[in-house]
Amino acid sequence: MFERDPREAKATNYTGLKIGAILVPMLLFFIYLGKADMGLAVFIVLGVMMVAIKIRWNLRKHVWFWAIIVFILALHVPLFFIVQWPQGNLPTLFYTLPFGLIDFLIVSKALGLAEGFFSKGSSSKGERQ
Repeated sequence: MFERDPREAKATNYTGLKIGAILVPMLLFFIYLGKADMGLAVFIVLGVMMVAIKIRWNLRKHVWFWAIIVFILALHVPLFFIVQWPQGNLPTLFYTLPFGLIDFLIVSKALGLAEGFFSKGSSSKGERQ
């Protein structure tokens, strides 16, 4: 009655586990340095950025994809060192999660715009020939 057809079996997606395994050592490093709030902010922002990259992973063979990722990461470096993350009673999640959501939207839209720009350029050349 509840048997699964072996042909319908799909491979389990471990993307979240992989992202966590990559980011947890970084979070522990920040905790070791005594900057747990900054570490959690970096953890959340890099995590949502990795999810946005995973969504557009089919573009990984294009140089412009990686150039955009590096450019956006370079824009984040001053954010984490210039912004003074509050130390106090307010949990870090309350002010970091909105930044993470906004960051996810920015990365997704930037990759979408670049895909549209670069795809039109390559498809229009193919149509002319």
